[in-house]
Amino acid sequence: MTERKTPSPLVDPETVDRVSMVCETVGLVYSGMGPDARILLLKARKAAQAYRMRFGEYPSCAAVVRDVARVMQEYTQSGGVRPFGVSLLVVGADPQHGPSLYQVDPSGAYWAWQATAIGKGMVPARGFLEKRYGAAAGGERGEEQEQQQLFELQDAVHLALLTLKESFEGQMTPENVQIGIVDGSGKFRVAASSEVADYLQNL
Repeated sequence: MTERKTPSPLVDPETVDRVSMVCETVGLVYSGMGPDARILLLKARKAAQAYRMRFGEYPSCAAVVRDVARVMQEYTQSGGVRPFGVSLLVVGADPQHGPSLYQVDPSGAYWAWQATAIGKGMVPARGFLEKRYGAAAGGERGEEQEQQQLFELQDAVHLALLTLKESFEGQMTPENVQIGIVDGSGKFRVAASSEVADYLQNL
């Protein structure tokens, strides 16, 4: 989840995307320089498609993260280039590993998280998550039915909106908030504006 910032009120917000799909099972959101994120997104998409052509299935979230992190790390030690000016949150799901969330830094270092934040306001946001995540997750997780998974998704989106609100300037609207979701089937999608509006009504 992220704030969709535009450089001017005259810019159409629908043309500004900070949440993007890498492949059917993996998506990412960035904080930092948009053009750098776009290049990394293209590299991640090519790597995911190459993996699918070779193995007949989409890569795990961890595999995508390793590919992107390798590219970012190479740019920290190559002559004539500069490091990428972005941090990434990469989310996905696969049958072997289940839901996954990774943070990738400009250095190429990456970590798996249960919940985290990047960008401006990440310190208070992480503090807020540390206090609220355990209660929202409902303790230990076991086998869940589809209805229970949907309920947990609603809780996760609600918690993410509350976290984003902590450092949000102005009013949150469907035009300036973007949400990426991995649903119970393991597919990644970017929530439509109407769906974002429904979530905001329940905030």
